[in-house]
Amino acid sequence: MDEETVKAHLPDVFHDYPDTQIILDCTELHCQTPSSLLLQSEVFSSYKSNCTFKGLIRMAPHGAVTFVSLLYEGSISDKEILKQSGIVPLINPSMAIMVDKGFLVEDIVPCKVYIPTFLSKLRSGRQSIARLRVHVERLIRRVKEHKLFSTVIPLSLSLVKQ
Repeated sequence: MDEETVKAHLPDVFHDYPDTQIILDCTELHCQTPSSLLLQSEVFSSYKSNCTFKGLIRMAPHGAVTFVSLLYEGSISDKEILKQSGIVPLINPSMAIMVDKGFLVEDIVPCKVYIPTFLSKLRSGRQSIARLRVHVERLIRRVKEHKLFSTVIPLSLSLVKQ
């Protein structure tokens, strides 16, 4: 979506962050466990303590999904998925992006990054970012509740060979 379209549909809850054009988040989907120990180590997510595929979702502040990345091994970092996704060259300095805590991308994007702090360090401005992130989590939940993702993803749907 172009910047004017996003600004025209910016929800009132974003009034403190009017330059936000993109909201990014990664999510993990449970997959079958490969029989190969080497492949298991590649798809194993220490965060989920399971074998997973991980993908990046980009959305506009009003909730429209504007990009879904390929699925990567669960062991890959969110930052590396962002690099490989091809989104970074599409971001310009006049934009701002919103990401979740732990999604440390300030050094690879050419724009302002809004990120909530950890609970022990919340300030009023960062609390409002955290409240806005709830919308992203709801969107990801809706994606995961789709019938395709309600079960374990078979390895036959991936490029991973057992």
